[in-house]
Amino acid sequence: MRIEQIRTFTFPVPFKVVFRHASATRSRTENVIVAALGGGETGFGEGCPRSYVTGETVAGAVDFLEAHADGIMAAVDDLPSLRAWIASHRESIDRNPAAFCALETAILDLFGRIARQPVEELLGLPRLEGTFTYSAVLGDAPQLAYLWQLGRYRRRGFTDFKVKLAGDPQRDRRKFAALAGTASRVRLDANNLWTSVDTCIRHLSDLPGAPFAVEEPLAIGDLDGFRAVGEACGMRIVLDESLLRAEQVDALECPDRWIVNLRVSKMGGVLRSLELVERAARRGLGVIVGCQVGETSVLTRAALPVMQAVRPNLVAAEGAFGTYLLRRDLTTPSLMFDAGGILNPAVVPLGNGFGLSIRTTDLVETSP
Repeated sequence: MRIEQIRTFTFPVPFKVVFRHASATRSRTENVIVAALGGGETGFGEGCPRSYVTGETVAGAVDFLEAHADGIMAAVDDLPSLRAWIASHRESIDRNPAAFCALETAILDLFGRIARQPVEELLGLPRLEGTFTYSAVLGDAPQLAYLWQLGRYRRRGFTDFKVKLAGDPQRDRRKFAALAGTASRVRLDANNLWTSVDTCIRHLSDLPGAPFAVEEPLAIGDLDGFRAVGEACGMRIVLDESLLRAEQVDALECPDRWIVNLRVSKMGGVLRSLELVERAARRGLGVIVGCQVGETSVLTRAALPVMQAVRPNLVAAEGAFGTYLLRRDLTTPSLMFDAGGILNPAVVPLGNGFGLSIRTTDLVETSP
């Protein structure tokens, strides 16, 4: 299964609505798309570099891909050699996980297409079965836009919500007042809003209702501070930007306190995500399979075998927004949740690789 060519693109498509949180405001996709060609087939992969998550930029991701394309094509021709390349380049991937995710998912898609197998079968995993349920995600939009978005989720029957905090007490209390009678479960996402433990505790304690978890309330990596916030507020702590590598889960004491937000792009691809799933299961840690805002259905599809593998410890999932958010998706079909946030595997193509057809008209190649 020789890789004959690797090409790199972006997919600069606008959102239908602006999405805001404490770390960024986004109105279009910021991703890297890789095409891996060989054996008369083409596999496509995606990564979403985020400077505030992994320190990556789109330009830096392209540089990484151009630097390693020849080495990958020379060394990787099957799944064992791909795993070996990952193991021998762990530190480089740790610094460029989203870039490598785009490359790895393209290679897995290509190998599955050449072998005439779905990616799950290629990886020795069960075929997708059962339904996948996603949370509603409410960004830090102005009040009228927030209520409009909440109304859309309410009409679709969502009851599980993730709410992005603003840090303004009155504004955040209004958000929770609007959720009354709608949400059966709520978790918060602070996107590293506070530097002071005491200030954070006062803010969270003043919110109505009973959120069960808060994501990244303090500066990245402040595990002691996170623990203090969780204990004072009676909430579990979701680690996102503070957990970028699978081995970091081994240092987490009191597994009942922590939840890991696993995003395939952030972790560096499907294989590294599955490694985290295994480690989290051994520690008894809950896992959220998350997403980066603006992912296309390529990454939605890549996350499904990970969601299935982590099912016994799956706390929640985010993603499958497709053309609810994007003006145009990269794939046919566009993989999106339906009523109640449910994505049924029946809508996922059963073809080889990831099984998706790619619309190439909006792709912009980054180099000749």
